[in-house]
Amino acid sequence: MTDTLREAYRVMRTIRAFEERVHDEFATGEIPGFVHLYAGEEASAAGVCAHLDDRDAIASTHRGHGHCIAKGVDVKAMMAEIYGRKTGSCRGKGGSMHIADLSKGMLGANGIVGGGPPLICGTALAAKQQNTGGVGVAFFGDGAGNRGTTLEALNLASVWDLPALFIAEDNGYAEATSSTWSVASDTIADRAAGFGMPGVIVDGFDFFAVHEAAGEAVERARGGGGPTLIEVKFTRYFGHFEGVQQTYRAGEAADARENLDCLKRFRERVTDSGELPGPVLDDIDAEVAKLIEAAVSEAKAAPKPTKEDLETDVYVSY
Repeated sequence: MTDTLREAYRVMRTIRAFEERVHDEFATGEIPGFVHLYAGEEASAAGVCAHLDDRDAIASTHRGHGHCIAKGVDVKAMMAEIYGRKTGSCRGKGGSMHIADLSKGMLGANGIVGGGPPLICGTALAAKQQNTGGVGVAFFGDGAGNRGTTLEALNLASVWDLPALFIAEDNGYAEATSSTWSVASDTIADRAAGFGMPGVIVDGFDFFAVHEAAGEAVERARGGGGPTLIEVKFTRYFGHFEGVQQTYRAGEAADARENLDCLKRFRERVTDSGELPGPVLDDIDAEVAKLIEAAVSEAKAAPKPTKEDLETDVYVSY
């Protein structure tokens, strides 16, 4: 259990440090394209992916850095990808919104709202047909909860009894549109009943709550019990994308950082219980800081793609 807790904290701390550094670096103008940060939502990715292994695949969103890190994508390759460098996980051609690593079961971040749920129906069907014991996991936001692709995927997963998890990450806003009046039902999880699957709501600031709910759903999926819809409620700390004005929010992020932060709550719980001493967590903080510093330095020094790279990685040869 100690190793599990240590790894969970490392994943969450890595996501937080990565995102806060990208926030700072983006302000310099050196990072091309759009960036959507996951800070504040770490407990969701860490709590779910702690139960996954190489048999499993996940599909992400435009806010995908946290999912990538939690599924084991190389942090240095991710930073290089964000900088558009050849050493990036997609050779610098995808950028922040399209980081992928199929070797880790990371199908990719996705600029299409609701693009992920249909993809994991495919991976879950393959796992079922091949009897690998694998599961497919789709992370999607509250905005994607209203998309036809998501609702069709929920239906298909139940009809085919797929080993699938649908993780609705509800941070309260689809861009700047509040889910309190854009979602017809009170909660996204309520919709699970219409598709004949369990629906669970968890506190997204609590790693342990997410971990428990995800563990039950993964076990059920692996055992042939079918799909589950889990709604994780929390607050993102930054804007929808870097550079956006946040006039629609008034103090929510600051309050969440101060009183609900998943890293603070995790640290308090494990140190108070004696499961992990503070110095162990401090050491992890220092190790992660060195990793992020190295990732940025190496990314900035790496070469950019050339004209000759333009037509590579377009087609797959069988």
